[in-house]
Amino acid sequence: MTPTAPLLLDVLAARRGAELGNFIGGEWRKGATNDRFERRNPADSRELIASYPYAGAADVEAAVAAAQAAFPAWSQRGWLVRAAVLKAAAHAMERRAEELAQAMTWEEGKALPEARQEVGRAVGYLEFLAGEGRRYAGELLPAEGGGLNYTRRRPLGVVGLITPWNFPVNIPVIKAGPALLAGNTVVLKPSELSPLCGAILAEIFADAGCPAGVFNVVFGAEAAGEALVGHPLVRAISFTGSTAVGRLINQRAAARFARVQLEMGGKNPAIVLADADLDRAAADIALGGWSVTGQRCNANSLVLVERSVHDALAERLVAKAAGHTLGPGLAPGTTMGPMVEAAARDRVAAFLAKVKGEGAQILTGGEVPTGEAFAHGWFITPTLLAGLPAGHAANCEELFGPVISLVAVDGLDEGLAIANALPYGLASSVYTRDLAAALSYAERTDAGIIHVNAPTTLSELQMPYGGVKDSGHGGREMGTYSLEFYTELQAVYLRP
Repeated sequence: MTPTAPLLLDVLAARRGAELGNFIGGEWRKGATNDRFERRNPADSRELIASYPYAGAADVEAAVAAAQAAFPAWSQRGWLVRAAVLKAAAHAMERRAEELAQAMTWEEGKALPEARQEVGRAVGYLEFLAGEGRRYAGELLPAEGGGLNYTRRRPLGVVGLITPWNFPVNIPVIKAGPALLAGNTVVLKPSELSPLCGAILAEIFADAGCPAGVFNVVFGAEAAGEALVGHPLVRAISFTGSTAVGRLINQRAAARFARVQLEMGGKNPAIVLADADLDRAAADIALGGWSVTGQRCNANSLVLVERSVHDALAERLVAKAAGHTLGPGLAPGTTMGPMVEAAARDRVAAFLAKVKGEGAQILTGGEVPTGEAFAHGWFITPTLLAGLPAGHAANCEELFGPVISLVAVDGLDEGLAIANALPYGLASSVYTRDLAAALSYAERTDAGIIHVNAPTTLSELQMPYGGVKDSGHGGREMGTYSLEFYTELQAVYLRP
C-alpha cells in the first residue's frame, strides 16, 4: 500500500486504476481509438490513479455535435432557470467537497489544505453567479422621438474551454460557470495532468440538472485541443496556459473569427520599499511565491527590494522557507507538495544548477530532497535566490516552480522601471506605508491586477481577473466581467 492510500476517501479510492471515457451528450463514452494515457500520483509515481482516452478529432466532433444539439433548448431556458442549475451545482460541489479536494491533491500534488481552499472558491463563484442570474441585464437608454432603446446580451453557442492542471477545479468553474449562465453549451478539455477533477465536475453539473449535451468533457492533449480550436461550430475559446500555446490558439481561432480569451504566463514582481512592514511583506511574498509549490501564473517569483532593507527581508524569507514541511499533499502536516511531474521538477532543478554557476546566491533551498519519503515523487525545496542582475533570465522568465529571486533597487522609480520592462503583466504588488508612493505605483505599473500591501496571488470572486502584454488577451474573467466574453451585445430600438 502506498503512503497516501489510507488517507483517501473510500469513494475516491474505488476509482484507483479505473479506465474512464469522455463525457459526451450526458453519457460516458469510449474514445474513438484505443489510444489512452495514464495519470500517476506525483507524490509517488508507483501509484496509478486512472487512465483516460486520448481524444482526437472524432471525439471532439461528437462532443461539439452534442453541445450544438443542446444549445437551442438551453439558451431559451432563461437566466433564472440557468442560475438555479448553477446554484444546484454549488450545493452538489459542496456535498462532494472533500472528495474533490482529495482528488485534486492525489493527481496534481498540492497540499490538501490548498485543495480544500480551491474547492471552496469554486463553490463561492457558482453561488455568486447564481445570484447574478437575477441581476445581470442590459441598459435602458434614451430614445429620440419616443419608444424604447435598450441593450440585451445573447449567448454565442458552443464554447470550448481548455484548462490547465494547476487549478483543475477553480479554473474550469470560472470559465464554465459564466458560459452556462449566459446560455452557451460547453466542451471542456482539462489538462492531461489533472483529468480526474474534470470527470468529477462532469458528474456534478449533470447531477445539478444540466441537460445532456450542455456540459461535455473530452480528455487528451494537443490533438484534442487543436480539434476544439479549429472546429467551425465552436464560437469561442477560453484558454489558460502558457503564452506560447496561447499565441498559437489565437492565430488559429482568429482565422475563422472565433472569439478568444487567453490567460497566460506571469512574472509577478513585488516592490518592497524601505518603509514597508517587513514581517508582513515576507509573509505575503512567501505565500505568493511558494504556495501551490510555486506552480501558479500569479506567483510572486520576483522581489524588487530597496537596498537598505534587502538583507533584513532576505533573513525573514529564509525563516519562512524553513517553516515549510515537504511531503505528499495528502499527508497530515504537509505544507508543500511535489511538483506536478518529473519533467517540471527536473526543469527547475537544472535551471537552479545553471544559475548557481552564473553567480546566483542560493540563500535557501534549491535542492531535490533525498530519502525514502521523496524517492518516488517530484519534490524540490522552496528556494530563495539573490545576486543576479535584473536582466537575468531568473528575473525575467516564468519558471513555474517554488523559486523567489531578490533584486536590490534604489527606490520606487527603479523598481517600477524593472517591473514594467518585463514581457508579462498579470499581477504585481508594492509594500509601503507611504500613501503617495502607493498611488504612484498603482497609476504607473503595467499589470492587470494591482496590489498594495497584499500578495500577488490575492484575488476575490467579485473582481476582474486577467493581465496585459504577454499575460492576457481577450477580456477578463471572474466577477460579472466574464459574462461579457460569453455573450454578444445587441442594441434594440423599439418603436410603437
